[in-house]
Amino acid sequence: MIPVVTPEEMAGVDRSAPEPVEVLIGRAGAAVARAALAMLAEHTDGIYGRKVVVVAGKGNNGGDGRAAAARLERRGVSVTLVEAAALGAGARLPDADLVIDAAYGTGLTKPYAAPDPNGAPVLAVDIPSGISGLTGDPVGGGEGGGGEPAGSPARAERTVTFAALKPGLVLGAGPEHTGTVEVAGIGLGELAAEAARMWLVTDNDVATGIPARPRNAHKWQSALQVVAGSPGMSGAPWMVSRAAMRAGAGYVRLGMPGMSPTEAGLPPGELVSRALPGEDWAEEALDGIERVKALVVGPGLGAAGRGSGGAPGDATPVARLLAGAPDTPAVVDADGLNALGDLDAVAAVVARRRAPTILTPHDGEFARLTGDAPGPDRVASARAAARSCGAIVLLKGSVTIVASPEGVVLLSSSGSARLATAGTGDVLSGVIGGLLARGVPAALAGALGAHVHGRAAATGWHDGLVATDLPDLVAAWMSAVLG
Repeated sequence: MIPVVTPEEMAGVDRSAPEPVEVLIGRAGAAVARAALAMLAEHTDGIYGRKVVVVAGKGNNGGDGRAAAARLERRGVSVTLVEAAALGAGARLPDADLVIDAAYGTGLTKPYAAPDPNGAPVLAVDIPSGISGLTGDPVGGGEGGGGEPAGSPARAERTVTFAALKPGLVLGAGPEHTGTVEVAGIGLGELAAEAARMWLVTDNDVATGIPARPRNAHKWQSALQVVAGSPGMSGAPWMVSRAAMRAGAGYVRLGMPGMSPTEAGLPPGELVSRALPGEDWAEEALDGIERVKALVVGPGLGAAGRGSGGAPGDATPVARLLAGAPDTPAVVDADGLNALGDLDAVAAVVARRRAPTILTPHDGEFARLTGDAPGPDRVASARAAARSCGAIVLLKGSVTIVASPEGVVLLSSSGSARLATAGTGDVLSGVIGGLLARGVPAALAGALGAHVHGRAAATGWHDGLVATDLPDLVAAWMSAVLG
C-alpha cells in the first residue's frame, strides 16, 4: 500500500525531520531536476540549451523549484525564474520547452490562477498549484476558500511529490490536474508511513492480501450467504452471486424473499438458491448461517427489506438477519441500507454484532443514512459516518473510500466511467462478499474488492460495458494477478 498523508500530517513530518530544511529542499530539488531532464528528453532531441521556465513562490515549494533550477543550469539548461507573486491574472509565460510549477504547495488557502504555459508541458512540484492538498478540488471551490470562487489551478503532465502521496493528488479533480505522479524519496518516507492513517491499495496488495486456497480446500471453507432480490427484481441477486463465485467463493447460497429460483428465471448452474417468505423472512434466512463465512444482504430487496412493518430500523428483517448472525462478517448494500434507516439505527444493529459490518453507500444512500451528502472532504465524511455507527463505510466513487470506525482509511483509485452503468454496484457487493468468504479482513476486503472491480472493468469494453460482463472479467483479472 502507498501511504497518503494530509497536509497537516505532512507538516508534522517535516517538523520531525532529522535534517535541516535546507537539506530536504536540496533533495526535493534534485528529484524535480531529474524529472525535468526526463521530460525534456521525451519532448525534445536533447537537453543542453533547452529552455525551462520555473514559476516559484516564497515558501518551501518555491525553494524546491529554485533548487531544481540551479541543478538544471549546471546541466546546461537555460532557466528563467519567474516569481509567482509577480504574475497577474491571465499572465502568459515566455516560450519554453518545459514549465516547472513550484508556485504554491499543499498549504495554499486562497484561489490561484495559474499562468498560461504557452504550449509547454508542465511539471508540478508536490501538487499542481491551486489544487487543495486535502480534497483535490480547486482551492476556494467550497472548502477553505472563504467563499471565494475557485481559481484556475495548474494542469501538469507530470507531478513529483515527496515522501508520500497527498489526498489531493488522488481525490476530487486532482487526477485531472496531476498527470503522472511520482513519489520521490527525500529521507522522510518512514516518518510519513508512521504518520499516515490513509493508504492507497495497489495490484500488489491484491496479490499479497488474498490468501491462496489450501491444497485440501473444500467449498464450505469459503461459503457465502446472499439475501437479495424480490418479485420483479431478479437481476440483482444473480449479479451478486455470480460476482462472488468469480471472486473465489466456493459455495454461494442465495435466499430470495417472495420468489423461487424458477420464478426468478435464474439459469441452472452452480448457484444454490431457495425462496424465502415475502415479508418476515429473517429467521428462515438464518437457517444454517453458521456454515457460511460471510453474508451479503440488500441488493434488489425492495420493500421486502423492511418487512410487514414497513418502517426502517432495528426491527426489520435485514436488521434481524444481521443481529441473528453476530459472528458472520456482512456486507449491506442498496435496499439493505434503506431498510436499516439512519446511522443511529445502524449503530443499534452493529452494537449487537461481533463480526465486522461493511456498508456500501453511493452518495444518495450516504445522504439518506447521515442526513447530508458527502462534503468536499469525502474522506472526513466517510470517517465521521463510520465512527458514528461502528461499521466500516465504503463510500463509492471514482475513488472509493473505505473508512473504519477507528479512522483508518483505504482508498481505491481504479474506478472509471465504465462502471457508471446499472448493476455494477451489485457486482461490487458480490466481489467483496467473495473476498470476505475467502478470509480477507473486512476493511481490506472492501478496498481490494473495489480495486479488483475497477481493474477488471478496465479490461472490458471501452463503450457499452454492462454489469453482467464484469464477473467473468473479475475472474480473468484476478487469475492473472494471483496466478
